[in-house]
Amino acid sequence: MIIELSDFFNNPSLVSVGSISIQYYAVSWILSAIFIYLHLANNSITKEIGISKEKANDLVFLYGLIFGAMIGGRIGYMLFYGFDQLINNPLKLFYIWEGGLSFHGGLIGVIISMFIFSKQNRINFIRLLDSAALSMPIGLCLVRIGNFLNGELYGRATDGSWGFIFPTDPFGLTRHPSQLYESFGEGPLLFILLMIVNKYTKKRGLVAGSFLFFYGSIRFVIENFRQPDSHLGFIFSDFLTMGQLLCIPMILIGLIFIVNFKNKNEIIS
Repeated sequence: MIIELSDFFNNPSLVSVGSISIQYYAVSWILSAIFIYLHLANNSITKEIGISKEKANDLVFLYGLIFGAMIGGRIGYMLFYGFDQLINNPLKLFYIWEGGLSFHGGLIGVIISMFIFSKQNRINFIRLLDSAALSMPIGLCLVRIGNFLNGELYGRATDGSWGFIFPTDPFGLTRHPSQLYESFGEGPLLFILLMIVNKYTKKRGLVAGSFLFFYGSIRFVIENFRQPDSHLGFIFSDFLTMGQLLCIPMILIGLIFIVNFKNKNEIIS
């Protein structure tokens, strides 16, 4: 089945009134933050470490969304995907209207923000990471749907019986809807895996470690269906994409977390 998408998927604005527009991508981020908050404020780990709903609000919207995902994501994008531009013009870092956020940069930003939050509120940092990791797939799922509606980050060309033709594709090829693959893999699939881990273990760090391992593994596989960034192409002789390269340390760090905390006798009561 070949689906040719309409120009609806080449219009990033959901609503436009004069010079003011509300974009799909912005809506997906806002909804992500709202649903992450609703889940994080009520999940079992958050209750266990005693985070009030007011503090959860600050954690998600201020520390996580603004300081972590937005600022960290922008810095990460310029370092990982636009380093040459950054060297030539450091002010490019602030050209947010040109777009460009990196999940891996955002993740680093979120971790740093949570470390600061944990110190300010005297909360166990590792258990705070467990709590956040349990809720993050909700946001990842919605943001990937935003990518799909924007007609961006689409997949590689396919000659199979399943594919989409994106109006944003200058070549008009039939492509994998890799955004939807990622939405499912990084969303419901990852969420279920982490819920299983959380159900059957009470040791600190295992949920966070499992998030790093499972996300990195899922993203690494799905990157095989995603079109590499046009200005970067493949890394290492047409073998790896930048996304896959950045997933390797995630997988390794996740394994280190899992092995380290699994072997500890400390169990949450």
